[in-house]
Amino acid sequence: MKLSDLWVCPPLLRISLVALCIGLTSLRSGHAEEAGGTVAGGAAVPSQRAVNFPQFSWDRIPRYMHVRKARSFTDDEIQYLSKFPLITFEKANGHLDHGSVEAGTLAAARALKAINPKATILYYRNVMVHYGGYEADEQLGRISGAFLRGRTGHTKLVRGRVEAYDLSNAELRSWWANACRTMTQSPDIDGVFLDGNVKAIEPAYLAKEIGLAKKQQTIEGYHELIRETRQAIGPGELMLANLLRARFEDAGLEYLDYFDGSYLENFFHNVGDADYEQYVARGIDAFQTAARQGKIIAFTCGLASTNRKSTGSNDLGIDEAHASVETMDQARQGLMYPLAVFLVCAERYSYFRVHEGYSANESDRWMRWFPEYDRPLGPPDGPASREGSVYRRKFRHASVMVDIRNRTADIRWTNPSGEQ
Repeated sequence: MKLSDLWVCPPLLRISLVALCIGLTSLRSGHAEEAGGTVAGGAAVPSQRAVNFPQFSWDRIPRYMHVRKARSFTDDEIQYLSKFPLITFEKANGHLDHGSVEAGTLAAARALKAINPKATILYYRNVMVHYGGYEADEQLGRISGAFLRGRTGHTKLVRGRVEAYDLSNAELRSWWANACRTMTQSPDIDGVFLDGNVKAIEPAYLAKEIGLAKKQQTIEGYHELIRETRQAIGPGELMLANLLRARFEDAGLEYLDYFDGSYLENFFHNVGDADYEQYVARGIDAFQTAARQGKIIAFTCGLASTNRKSTGSNDLGIDEAHASVETMDQARQGLMYPLAVFLVCAERYSYFRVHEGYSANESDRWMRWFPEYDRPLGPPDGPASREGSVYRRKFRHASVMVDIRNRTADIRWTNPSGEQ
Protein backbone atom coordinates (compact mmCIF):
# COMPACT_ATOMS: atom_id res chain seq x y z
CA MET A 1 0.00 0.00 0.00
CA LYS A 2 1.29 3.43 -0.91
CA LEU A 3 1.25 6.39 1.45
CA SER A 4 -1.07 8.23 -0.94
CA ASP A 5 -3.70 5.53 -0.37
CA LEU A 6 -3.85 6.26 3.35
CA TRP A 7 -4.84 9.93 3.21
CA VAL A 8 -6.55 12.17 0.71
CA CYS A 9 -6.11 15.94 1.09
CA PRO A 10 -9.53 17.55 1.79
CA PRO A 11 -10.60 20.13 -0.82
CA LEU A 12 -10.54 23.09 1.57
CA LEU A 13 -7.08 22.20 2.82
CA ARG A 14 -5.90 21.73 -0.76
CA ILE A 15 -7.13 25.23 -1.63
CA SER A 16 -5.34 26.64 1.41
CA LEU A 17 -2.08 24.97 0.44
CA VAL A 18 -2.31 26.35 -3.08
CA ALA A 19 -2.95 29.84 -1.72
CA LEU A 20 0.03 29.49 0.58
CA CYS A 21 2.28 28.50 -2.35
CA ILE A 22 1.02 31.44 -4.40
CA GLY A 23 1.69 33.77 -1.48
CA LEU A 24 5.23 32.50 -1.05
CA THR A 25 5.85 32.83 -4.77
CA SER A 26 4.53 36.40 -4.73
CA LEU A 27 6.71 37.25 -1.75
CA ARG A 28 9.77 35.88 -3.51
CA SER A 29 8.84 37.70 -6.72
CA GLY A 30 8.36 40.93 -4.80
CA HIS A 31 11.83 40.64 -3.31
CA ALA A 32 13.26 39.85 -6.73
CA GLU A 33 11.74 43.04 -8.08
CA GLU A 34 13.64 44.98 -5.42
CA ALA A 35 16.89 43.05 -5.76
CA GLY A 36 16.68 41.37 -9.14
CA GLY A 37 13.85 41.72 -11.65
CA THR A 38 14.56 42.51 -15.30
CA VAL A 39 16.68 45.03 -17.09
CA ALA A 40 15.26 47.72 -19.32
CA GLY A 41 15.66 45.60 -22.44
CA GLY A 42 13.52 42.88 -20.89
CA ALA A 43 16.23 40.27 -20.28
CA ALA A 44 16.02 38.29 -17.05
CA VAL A 45 18.55 39.16 -14.36
CA PRO A 46 20.37 36.20 -12.76
CA SER A 47 18.93 35.82 -9.27
CA GLN A 48 21.05 33.09 -7.66
CA ARG A 49 22.61 35.68 -5.33
CA ALA A 50 20.12 38.55 -5.80
CA VAL A 51 19.18 38.49 -2.12
CA ASN A 52 22.67 39.83 -1.31
CA PHE A 53 22.78 42.52 -3.98
CA PRO A 54 22.54 46.20 -3.00
CA GLN A 55 19.25 48.02 -2.86
CA PHE A 56 18.36 49.68 -6.12
CA SER A 57 15.82 52.23 -7.32
CA TRP A 58 15.30 54.30 -10.45
CA ASP A 59 13.58 57.03 -8.41
CA ARG A 60 16.77 59.10 -8.35
CA ILE A 61 20.24 58.66 -9.84
CA PRO A 62 21.56 55.50 -8.12
CA ARG A 63 24.74 56.43 -6.25
CA TYR A 64 27.93 54.68 -5.17
CA MET A 65 30.46 55.75 -2.52
CA HIS A 66 34.15 54.84 -2.40
CA VAL A 67 36.07 56.55 0.40
CA ARG A 68 38.85 56.28 2.95
CA LYS A 69 39.69 58.26 6.06
CA ALA A 70 42.65 57.57 8.33
CA ARG A 71 40.70 58.72 11.40
CA SER A 72 37.15 57.88 12.45
CA PHE A 73 34.29 59.35 10.47
CA THR A 74 32.29 62.01 12.28
CA ASP A 75 28.60 61.54 13.08
CA ASP A 76 27.68 63.92 10.25
CA GLU A 77 29.87 61.98 7.82
CA ILE A 78 28.30 58.66 8.82
CA GLN A 79 24.87 60.23 8.38
CA TYR A 80 25.90 61.32 4.87
CA LEU A 81 27.28 57.89 4.02
CA SER A 82 24.02 56.26 5.12
CA LYS A 83 22.33 57.75 2.03
CA PHE A 84 24.22 55.38 -0.28
CA PRO A 85 23.05 51.84 -1.10
CA LEU A 86 26.60 50.64 -1.93
CA ILE A 87 29.77 51.73 -0.12
CA THR A 88 33.40 50.61 -0.24
CA PHE A 89 35.63 51.61 2.65
CA GLU A 90 39.03 51.99 1.00
CA LYS A 91 42.52 51.08 2.22
CA ALA A 92 43.93 52.85 5.31
CA ASN A 93 40.42 53.36 6.64
CA GLY A 94 40.29 54.28 10.34
CA HIS A 95 43.65 52.71 11.17
CA LEU A 96 45.01 55.70 13.13
CA ASP A 97 42.15 55.61 15.65
CA HIS A 98 41.42 51.90 15.71
CA GLY A 99 44.84 50.29 15.29
CA SER A 100 44.27 48.52 11.99
CA VAL A 101 42.41 48.87 8.72
CA GLU A 102 40.19 45.93 9.67
CA ALA A 103 39.15 47.52 12.97
CA GLY A 104 38.65 50.92 11.37
CA THR A 105 36.54 49.45 8.58
CA LEU A 106 34.36 47.49 11.01
CA ALA A 107 33.84 50.54 13.23
CA ALA A 108 32.66 52.61 10.27
CA ALA A 109 30.49 49.77 8.95
CA ARG A 110 28.77 49.25 12.30
CA ALA A 111 28.06 52.95 12.72
CA LEU A 112 26.63 53.16 9.21
CA LYS A 113 24.50 50.02 9.55
CA ALA A 114 23.06 51.38 12.80
CA ILE A 115 21.47 54.12 10.68
CA ASN A 116 20.87 52.20 7.45
CA PRO A 117 20.93 48.43 8.03
CA LYS A 118 20.09 47.85 4.35
CA ALA A 119 23.31 49.46 3.10
CA THR A 120 25.73 47.14 1.32
CA ILE A 121 29.30 47.59 2.59
CA LEU A 122 32.42 46.18 0.93
CA TYR A 123 35.83 45.56 2.47
CA TYR A 124 38.76 46.73 0.32
CA ARG A 125 41.75 44.54 -0.58
CA ASN A 126 44.31 44.95 -3.36
CA VAL A 127 45.20 41.69 -5.12
CA MET A 128 48.58 42.97 -6.28
CA VAL A 129 49.84 45.92 -4.22
CA HIS A 130 50.72 45.55 -0.54
CA TYR A 131 49.29 48.45 1.43
CA GLY A 132 50.16 48.34 5.14
CA GLY A 133 48.15 48.93 8.27
CA TYR A 134 46.26 45.61 8.24
CA GLU A 135 46.11 43.36 11.29
CA ALA A 136 46.60 40.40 8.93
CA ASP A 137 50.10 41.68 8.10
CA GLU A 138 51.41 40.00 11.25
CA GLN A 139 50.95 36.63 9.56
CA LEU A 140 52.29 37.92 6.24
CA GLY A 141 55.72 38.45 7.80
CA ARG A 142 56.01 34.69 8.32
CA ILE A 143 55.47 33.82 4.65
CA SER A 144 58.69 33.26 2.72
CA GLY A 145 58.78 34.87 -0.72
CA ALA A 146 55.51 36.78 -0.29
CA PHE A 147 56.64 39.66 -2.53
CA LEU A 148 57.85 39.83 -6.11
CA ARG A 149 61.54 40.61 -6.57
CA GLY A 150 63.09 42.64 -9.36
CA ARG A 151 66.14 41.49 -11.28
CA THR A 152 68.41 43.21 -8.72
CA GLY A 153 66.58 41.66 -5.75
CA HIS A 154 64.58 44.69 -4.64
CA THR A 155 60.92 44.27 -3.71
CA LYS A 156 59.47 47.79 -3.81
CA LEU A 157 58.38 47.52 -7.42
CA VAL A 158 55.13 49.53 -7.37
CA ARG A 159 55.98 53.18 -8.06
CA GLY A 160 59.38 52.44 -6.53
CA ARG A 161 58.03 52.47 -2.96
CA VAL A 162 55.49 49.68 -2.41
CA GLU A 163 55.78 45.87 -2.58
CA ALA A 164 53.80 43.69 -4.99
CA TYR A 165 52.47 40.27 -4.02
CA ASP A 166 53.90 37.15 -5.62
CA LEU A 167 50.62 35.54 -6.57
CA SER A 168 52.37 32.36 -7.69
CA ASN A 169 53.04 31.70 -3.98
CA ALA A 170 50.30 29.36 -2.72
CA GLU A 171 50.88 30.29 0.93
CA LEU A 172 50.54 33.99 0.07
CA ARG A 173 47.27 33.33 -1.76
CA SER A 174 45.89 31.38 1.20
CA TRP A 175 46.79 34.23 3.56
CA TRP A 176 45.10 36.77 1.30
CA ALA A 177 41.87 34.75 0.88
CA ASN A 178 41.65 33.94 4.58
CA ALA A 179 42.01 37.64 5.46
CA CYS A 180 38.93 38.29 3.31
CA ARG A 181 37.05 35.41 4.92
CA THR A 182 37.75 36.75 8.41
CA MET A 183 36.27 40.15 7.54
CA THR A 184 33.22 38.86 5.68
CA GLN A 185 32.26 36.76 8.69
CA SER A 186 31.13 40.03 10.27
CA PRO A 187 27.42 40.74 9.68
CA ASP A 188 28.39 44.35 8.96
CA ILE A 189 30.50 43.43 5.89
CA ASP A 190 28.65 42.25 2.78
CA GLY A 191 31.55 41.38 0.51
CA VAL A 192 34.97 42.27 -0.84
CA PHE A 193 36.13 44.98 -3.22
CA LEU A 194 39.13 43.61 -5.15
CA ASP A 195 41.48 46.26 -6.52
CA GLY A 196 44.67 45.85 -8.57
CA ASN A 197 43.23 43.29 -10.99
CA VAL A 198 44.47 45.16 -14.07
CA LYS A 199 48.00 45.26 -12.66
CA ALA A 200 47.88 41.52 -12.10
CA ILE A 201 46.63 40.49 -15.55
CA GLU A 202 48.15 43.22 -17.77
CA PRO A 203 51.06 41.31 -19.42
CA ALA A 204 53.33 44.36 -19.57
CA TYR A 205 52.92 45.47 -15.95
CA LEU A 206 56.22 44.77 -14.09
CA ALA A 207 57.31 42.43 -16.88
CA LYS A 208 60.62 44.25 -17.32
CA GLU A 209 61.32 44.13 -13.61
CA ILE A 210 60.47 40.47 -12.93
CA GLY A 211 60.80 38.86 -16.38
CA LEU A 212 58.18 37.41 -18.73
CA ALA A 213 58.17 33.94 -17.16
CA LYS A 214 57.48 35.29 -13.67
CA LYS A 215 54.83 37.63 -15.02
CA GLN A 216 53.02 34.67 -16.59
CA GLN A 217 53.19 32.84 -13.26
CA THR A 218 51.72 35.94 -11.62
CA ILE A 219 48.80 35.97 -14.06
CA GLU A 220 48.12 32.29 -13.45
CA GLY A 221 48.38 32.84 -9.70
CA TYR A 222 45.86 35.67 -9.92
CA HIS A 223 43.22 33.38 -11.40
CA GLU A 224 43.92 30.84 -8.65
CA LEU A 225 43.61 33.59 -6.02
CA ILE A 226 40.17 34.63 -7.25
CA ARG A 227 38.91 31.05 -7.20
CA GLU A 228 40.38 30.49 -3.74
CA THR A 229 38.84 33.73 -2.43
CA ARG A 230 35.39 32.77 -3.65
CA GLN A 231 35.78 29.39 -1.98
CA ALA A 232 37.02 31.01 1.24
CA ILE A 233 34.24 33.59 1.65
CA GLY A 234 31.47 31.43 0.21
CA PRO A 235 28.80 32.07 -2.42
CA GLY A 236 26.75 34.42 -0.26
CA GLU A 237 29.28 37.26 -0.10
CA LEU A 238 29.70 39.79 -2.89
CA MET A 239 32.90 40.10 -4.92
CA LEU A 240 33.25 43.37 -6.84
CA ALA A 241 36.41 43.86 -8.92
CA ASN A 242 38.07 46.91 -10.44
CA LEU A 243 38.25 45.16 -13.78
CA LEU A 244 36.26 46.33 -16.81
CA ARG A 245 38.57 48.29 -19.11
CA ALA A 246 38.43 48.90 -22.87
CA ARG A 247 42.16 48.09 -22.99
CA PHE A 248 41.47 44.34 -22.85
CA GLU A 249 40.53 42.19 -25.84
CA ASP A 250 36.96 41.81 -24.62
CA ALA A 251 37.09 44.88 -22.35
CA GLY A 252 37.43 42.68 -19.25
CA LEU A 253 34.15 40.83 -19.82
CA GLU A 254 36.23 37.71 -20.35
CA TYR A 255 37.17 37.79 -16.65
CA LEU A 256 33.86 38.87 -15.14
CA ASP A 257 32.38 35.41 -14.54
CA TYR A 258 34.40 35.26 -11.33
CA PHE A 259 32.65 38.30 -9.89
CA ASP A 260 29.27 39.78 -9.03
CA GLY A 261 30.21 42.99 -10.81
CA SER A 262 32.84 45.55 -11.63
CA TYR A 263 34.01 48.95 -10.52
CA LEU A 264 34.74 51.22 -13.49
CA GLU A 265 37.46 53.88 -13.58
CA ASN A 266 39.80 55.27 -16.24
CA PHE A 267 36.80 55.08 -18.54
CA PHE A 268 37.77 58.11 -20.62
CA HIS A 269 41.54 57.62 -20.67
CA ASN A 270 42.40 55.95 -23.94
CA VAL A 271 45.53 53.85 -23.56
CA GLY A 272 48.61 54.35 -25.74
CA ASP A 273 47.70 55.19 -29.33
CA ALA A 274 44.09 54.06 -29.03
CA ASP A 275 41.54 56.42 -30.59
CA TYR A 276 39.47 58.18 -27.91
CA GLU A 277 36.10 57.70 -29.59
CA GLN A 278 36.63 54.01 -30.27
CA TYR A 279 38.04 53.44 -26.80
CA VAL A 280 35.07 55.05 -25.05
CA ALA A 281 32.60 53.26 -27.36
CA ARG A 282 34.20 49.94 -26.39
CA GLY A 283 33.84 50.89 -22.74
CA ILE A 284 30.16 51.76 -23.22
CA ASP A 285 29.56 48.42 -24.95
CA ALA A 286 31.23 46.57 -22.07
CA PHE A 287 29.29 48.51 -19.43
CA GLN A 288 25.99 47.86 -21.21
CA THR A 289 26.75 44.16 -21.72
CA ALA A 290 27.73 43.53 -18.11
CA ALA A 291 24.81 45.58 -16.74
CA ARG A 292 22.30 43.71 -18.91
CA GLN A 293 23.69 40.46 -17.53
CA GLY A 294 22.66 41.65 -14.07
CA LYS A 295 26.17 42.52 -12.88
CA ILE A 296 26.73 45.26 -10.32
CA ILE A 297 28.45 48.24 -11.96
CA ALA A 298 30.06 50.97 -9.83
CA PHE A 299 30.86 53.67 -12.40
CA THR A 300 33.31 56.33 -11.20
CA CYS A 301 35.00 59.30 -12.81
CA GLY A 302 37.06 62.24 -11.63
CA LEU A 303 35.32 65.59 -11.99
CA ALA A 304 38.21 67.02 -14.02
CA SER A 305 39.50 63.84 -15.61
CA THR A 306 37.54 63.14 -18.79
CA ASN A 307 40.24 64.84 -20.88
CA ARG A 308 43.23 63.83 -18.76
CA LYS A 309 45.63 61.00 -19.45
CA SER A 310 46.19 58.59 -16.59
CA THR A 311 49.71 58.44 -15.24
CA GLY A 312 51.99 56.12 -13.34
CA SER A 313 51.96 52.31 -13.26
CA ASN A 314 54.89 52.17 -15.66
CA ASP A 315 53.13 54.64 -17.99
CA LEU A 316 50.66 51.92 -18.98
CA GLY A 317 47.63 54.08 -18.18
CA ILE A 318 46.38 51.81 -15.39
CA ASP A 319 45.88 54.33 -12.57
CA GLU A 320 43.35 57.13 -12.94
CA ALA A 321 44.48 60.77 -12.74
CA HIS A 322 42.58 63.02 -10.33
CA ALA A 323 42.42 66.80 -10.07
CA SER A 324 40.86 69.10 -7.50
CA VAL A 325 37.89 71.28 -8.39
CA GLU A 326 37.60 74.31 -6.14
CA THR A 327 34.13 75.69 -6.89
CA MET A 328 30.69 74.20 -7.24
CA ASP A 329 30.30 75.77 -10.69
CA GLN A 330 33.46 74.01 -11.87
CA ALA A 331 32.26 70.77 -10.34
CA ARG A 332 28.91 70.96 -12.12
CA GLN A 333 30.68 71.56 -15.44
CA GLY A 334 32.54 68.31 -14.86
CA LEU A 335 29.42 66.38 -13.90
CA MET A 336 27.28 66.43 -17.04
CA TYR A 337 29.38 64.37 -19.49
CA PRO A 338 30.19 61.37 -17.24
CA LEU A 339 26.66 61.39 -15.83
CA ALA A 340 25.18 61.24 -19.33
CA VAL A 341 27.50 58.35 -20.27
CA PHE A 342 26.43 56.52 -17.11
CA LEU A 343 22.74 57.02 -17.89
CA VAL A 344 22.98 55.65 -21.44
CA CYS A 345 24.53 52.48 -19.97
CA ALA A 346 22.88 51.95 -16.59
CA GLU A 347 20.64 49.04 -15.72
CA ARG A 348 19.44 47.65 -12.41
CA TYR A 349 22.45 47.44 -10.03
CA SER A 350 24.34 50.26 -11.79
CA TYR A 351 25.60 53.03 -9.48
CA PHE A 352 27.27 56.39 -10.14
CA ARG A 353 30.05 58.37 -8.47
CA VAL A 354 31.90 61.46 -9.67
CA HIS A 355 34.71 62.68 -7.44
CA GLU A 356 38.08 64.35 -6.89
CA GLY A 357 39.73 61.36 -5.26
CA TYR A 358 38.99 58.85 -2.53
CA SER A 359 40.42 60.55 0.54
CA ALA A 360 38.23 62.19 3.18
CA ASN A 361 41.29 63.38 5.12
CA GLU A 362 41.86 66.81 3.56
CA SER A 363 38.44 68.41 3.08
CA ASP A 364 34.72 67.77 2.87
CA ARG A 365 34.58 68.07 -0.93
CA TRP A 366 34.04 64.31 -1.15
CA MET A 367 30.57 65.10 0.21
CA ARG A 368 29.50 67.33 -2.70
CA TRP A 369 25.81 66.90 -3.42
CA PHE A 370 24.55 68.10 -6.79
CA PRO A 371 20.94 69.22 -7.43
CA GLU A 372 20.73 66.51 -10.11
CA TYR A 373 20.87 63.90 -7.35
CA ASP A 374 17.53 65.11 -6.00
CA ARG A 375 15.71 65.20 -9.34
CA PRO A 376 13.23 62.42 -10.10
CA LEU A 377 14.64 60.09 -12.76
CA GLY A 378 12.31 57.13 -13.20
CA PRO A 379 12.98 53.92 -15.13
CA PRO A 380 14.29 53.99 -18.71
CA ASP A 381 11.93 53.49 -21.62
CA GLY A 382 14.40 50.96 -23.02
CA PRO A 383 18.07 50.63 -23.96
CA ALA A 384 19.98 53.55 -25.48
CA SER A 385 20.01 54.13 -29.22
CA ARG A 386 23.21 54.94 -31.09
CA GLU A 387 23.82 56.86 -34.29
CA GLY A 388 27.54 57.21 -34.99
CA SER A 389 29.12 58.84 -31.95
CA VAL A 390 25.78 59.97 -30.49
CA TYR A 391 23.85 57.98 -27.88
CA ARG A 392 20.31 58.79 -26.75
CA ARG A 393 18.08 57.41 -24.05
CA LYS A 394 14.81 58.38 -22.40
CA PHE A 395 13.79 57.96 -18.80
CA ARG A 396 10.43 58.76 -17.26
CA HIS A 397 11.69 62.18 -16.14
CA ALA A 398 14.77 62.79 -18.28
CA SER A 399 16.05 62.66 -21.86
CA VAL A 400 19.77 62.02 -22.30
CA MET A 401 22.12 62.69 -25.22
CA VAL A 402 25.88 62.17 -25.29
CA ASP A 403 28.30 62.69 -28.19
CA ILE A 404 31.57 60.90 -27.46
CA ARG A 405 33.33 62.33 -30.53
CA ASN A 406 32.79 65.92 -29.43
CA ARG A 407 32.73 65.05 -25.72
CA THR A 408 29.46 66.85 -25.14
CA ALA A 409 26.28 65.87 -23.37
CA ASP A 410 22.80 67.14 -22.60
CA ILE A 411 20.28 65.99 -20.00
CA ARG A 412 16.77 67.44 -20.25
CA TRP A 413 14.84 66.97 -17.03
CA THR A 414 11.07 67.02 -16.63
CA ASN A 415 9.09 67.47 -13.46
CA PRO A 416 7.07 64.50 -12.16
CA SER A 417 4.04 65.57 -14.22
CA GLY A 418 6.10 65.26 -17.40
CA GLU A 419 6.26 68.98 -18.31
CA GLN A 420 9.54 70.45 -19.57
